[in-house]
Amino acid sequence: MFWTVLKIVLFLAVVAGLVWGAEALMTQEAGLRLAVGNTEFTLGPVQMAIAALLLLAGLWLLMRLVGLTVAVLRFINGDETAISRHFERNRRRRGLEALTDGFMALAAGEGEKALTKGRKAEKLLEDQALTTLLIAQAAQVKGNTALAEDYYKRLLEDDRSRFVGVQGLLAQQVEAGNATKARKLAETALTLRPGHAPTQDRLLMLQNQAGDWSGARRTLLETTRSGRLPKPVFKRRDAVLTLQQAEAEEAAGNTALAQDLAIEANRESPELVPAAVMAARALAARGKGQAAAKLIKRAWKAQPHPELAQAFAAIAPDEAPSTRLKRFEPLLALTPGPEAQMTRAELLIAAEDFPAARRAMADLHETHPTQRVMTIMAAIERGEGSPDQVVRGWLARALIAPKGPQWVCENCHHVHAGWHALCAHCGAFDTLGWTETPDSSGPSATGTEMLPLIVGALPAADLPETVEPEPAPEPEVADVIPPEPEKDDAAAEAEVIDLNQTRRMGL
Repeated sequence: MFWTVLKIVLFLAVVAGLVWGAEALMTQEAGLRLAVGNTEFTLGPVQMAIAALLLLAGLWLLMRLVGLTVAVLRFINGDETAISRHFERNRRRRGLEALTDGFMALAAGEGEKALTKGRKAEKLLEDQALTTLLIAQAAQVKGNTALAEDYYKRLLEDDRSRFVGVQGLLAQQVEAGNATKARKLAETALTLRPGHAPTQDRLLMLQNQAGDWSGARRTLLETTRSGRLPKPVFKRRDAVLTLQQAEAEEAAGNTALAQDLAIEANRESPELVPAAVMAARALAARGKGQAAAKLIKRAWKAQPHPELAQAFAAIAPDEAPSTRLKRFEPLLALTPGPEAQMTRAELLIAAEDFPAARRAMADLHETHPTQRVMTIMAAIERGEGSPDQVVRGWLARALIAPKGPQWVCENCHHVHAGWHALCAHCGAFDTLGWTETPDSSGPSATGTEMLPLIVGALPAADLPETVEPEPAPEPEVADVIPPEPEKDDAAAEAEVIDLNQTRRMGL
């Protein structure tokens, strides 16, 4: 209390002195005249400025001396720590200033300045947790990984900062690409704080990347226990992880365990196509064909998929084509559309009923032209005995047609040959969907749009309806494209090159 009152009095005295000095300067014509006894001094403007600075320095020194005097008086009065506390306050004040400046520099990305301030604060402050954290993060920003790791390890010695130290080491291992060490550090961090959401997500990502599906399922369970995930989201993600675990067990030769896991994955997410396919095969292998057909129908109703059709056919692999077609009809009737049309046409082709297969395809080659559609039409033409030019025309169109639905990552739009829990391009979890990729229009760089002109044309019956018929009756395909004599490879190549050159010349 005494020290506070003294500081207020000194401050008021300084203000009063400055006011008096300013007033005196305003009343003097040239400089300041001081009389001490019989001696008189006249100060010019420069001398007055120097005198003012000396006065301020003297006042600052006086305040320091007063503070030290008070501490000495307290020490004489019996306070044994008064003098040490006096110097400690000054030391702590300078340390906190250095610590504050260091964190400000760190936030600004100035690693060198932050490291210098951290070193200064480390010398001035006794509490080492904040200074150690500042130096560790500043060294990491600067790129000195060895120094950062050393100071992060020092944080492990204090219970208050142990979790932060583990997080710092974890970030270093992730950045360095040491997935195994990073996964162990993430597990350690969760033992310190089980409900820490960012650590749970990071551990789940590391376990997925390492193929530790059982560990990822445990982490996911801990995540949902903390209330972060809704139940439907948890069931879907757990089904994905269970399916991946089933595939891993099947690759390891544990067939029975893989079948159980596949059935469990389908039970948690019946609409997940890969889980339905694997579960149906597992049930069919155990002699439960009706149960396998039931779960395939449920998944097909949610999303028709060619792999579901393959699994449905595998329930009775030795049946006759006509019997299989009859067994497929209830399945195909659930969700009419392009997939059902193509599947029915393929079954009719297998039964060698090519006219019915053409009727099943209808105008799909015009409304939804894909590579699979064009290939099926080529097979129908071959089965009906059409000329080779017509078959080659359909196959050529298959080369330039869109690919149709594929497994596409919803995050980065990368196309995958098969389903997987993780995107092979961006590493995102459970982002693959059975969708069509956008088709860019325009001529291709390789000139594949010329292939139908080279290898053959479609019959007149398959031309679009917008083509106006000629006044005279249209000739048959065999008359439009006469049979070509057999040529060797060199002659065929020369003909293709000549056609390309004619195309470039605009003829």
